[in-house]
Amino acid sequence: MDFIPYATQSINEDDLAAVREVLTSGWLTQGPAVPRFEQAFAALHGVAHAVAVCNATAGLHIACLALGAGPGQTVWTSPNSFVASANCALYCGAGVDFVDIDPATRNMSVSALAAKLEQAERDGQLPAIVIPVHFAGLACDLAPMRALADRYGFKILEDASHAVGASYNGQPIGSRYADASVFSFHPVKIVTTGEGGMVTTPDAALARRLQLLRSHGITREPGEMQHPDTGAWHYEQHSLGFNYRMTDIQAALGTSQLRRIDGFHAVRDRLADRYDLLLGSLPLRRPARVPGPGATARSSWHLYVVEVVSGRGVADRATVFARLREAGIGVNVHYEPIPLQPYYRGLGFWPGQFPAAETYATQALSIPLYPALTDALQDRVVAELTQALRA
Repeated sequence: MDFIPYATQSINEDDLAAVREVLTSGWLTQGPAVPRFEQAFAALHGVAHAVAVCNATAGLHIACLALGAGPGQTVWTSPNSFVASANCALYCGAGVDFVDIDPATRNMSVSALAAKLEQAERDGQLPAIVIPVHFAGLACDLAPMRALADRYGFKILEDASHAVGASYNGQPIGSRYADASVFSFHPVKIVTTGEGGMVTTPDAALARRLQLLRSHGITREPGEMQHPDTGAWHYEQHSLGFNYRMTDIQAALGTSQLRRIDGFHAVRDRLADRYDLLLGSLPLRRPARVPGPGATARSSWHLYVVEVVSGRGVADRATVFARLREAGIGVNVHYEPIPLQPYYRGLGFWPGQFPAAETYATQALSIPLYPALTDALQDRVVAELTQALRA
């Protein structure tokens, strides 16, 4: 039987045509396709500014820098994420710490955040930045997080790598509650540019800092020059930046993909609903649908993650995983807790600090979800999962 991956990109003829057009245009990078993509992305997410970068990790890095992370400061994030959500703080010379997750949503717990902030205020160790992660595409409960940010004076940097086109309380992710938001266009994400990322912000000054940081700290803008203009070739480096630019090839693919995003979401919504129905009688914990009390959200459904509920006659997660892989079902685990990685243990973290994230990680299983997944393939996933769960 054919192997069914947990996720894969969707490329059509329009995407290929968009890339071919750039390849024959004379602009492979630093041309007009990047600003077009940025404008389209900003419009989709209801935000004033979008800055394209070579990948989401680069976006997290320069967003942390632009928001002021540095030595002597601490950044908090979720233990249930890819390591980039924490690494970005260390790149800036800042410290990093974690806030445990809500067992239902698998996102950063608002109550745990509030309790940790109270203690940090007493200790004089409040964070400079908090990075909530919209795990699997479901928004964190942002309104109370914003209230906490205003009370304690930290910045919010959303890791929205899973959440292109998602919404919270009727508003697009990246449009209101955060100081900046980072999105990913890796091939398994909602839309792809191969590799690539985007940082959105409502703040024009912050957007300009991001633009400079992604391109060596160099400006060619006449109004920003500190020295006399010596000619059309004149440029100045005003800060230590990086080569984190996106190419026109990637941007053209991204713009083409964005035109199909409503269709992508519609298919993912339908498949998630169908999984909810088909898996209802199995010993599994299914994904949450709301981010918090009184809050509403539309998930982007980057992932559909179940948890294997232990009990009599139920195989353990490792056995279920192995059986499904053997049957050609490309399940995965998202994620092993960041603080338990060897590198982070070397920084002083230890097992038991974040019990909700650690418990979740022993039960989690990401099952296939992507636009080309047919009902027949989904039925096969469910049938194999049903068999695999039997002890």
